[in-house]
Amino acid sequence: MRHNYKGRKLGTDWSHTQAMKKSLVRALFENDRIKTIDVRAKEIRGDVDRIITWAKRGDLHSRRLAIAKLGDKDLVREIFEKVEQGMWKDRPGGYTRIMKLGPRKGDGAPMVIMELVTEPCVPKAKRAAAKAEAAAPKVEEKAEETVETVADPAEEVAEEANAEAVEEAEEKKAE
Repeated sequence: MRHNYKGRKLGTDWSHTQAMKKSLVRALFENDRIKTIDVRAKEIRGDVDRIITWAKRGDLHSRRLAIAKLGDKDLVREIFEKVEQGMWKDRPGGYTRIMKLGPRKGDGAPMVIMELVTEPCVPKAKRAAAKAEAAAPKVEEKAEETVETVADPAEEVAEEANAEAVEEAEEKKAE
């Protein structure tokens, strides 16, 4: 039994697991995207979110915690600078995205691409309002098209009737 050990073992002993997680987190921050197996990506997701949250806090204690977690002062400085410039400002969490690739050819391990999310976060209320605004003109356009299609056949009938009346009048004149 693994009492008081948090997280997955990932097939290795505890010290190797910790070193592997630290290396993966560092690689993700350096490259903004990594390719790894599904279980490892899910395991480091919390560490990445925690480091970005510390960077959003921005104080000295948070910086020291991040340095202890990553082991690289320059990388921590870059992360804190990105956050100061406004990256992830409106995002309350969920700083990573995991996209599944399928099984690895050799052993069938599920492969994924894990990347940092850089798009601005739009709250649900704003998204719903934007959808409603986008849908409203479409409804009006459809209503206008319906009115036009109804009006067109009536005009055609009237034009045909006028054409027939003109022909009859010309025939009477000719007689």
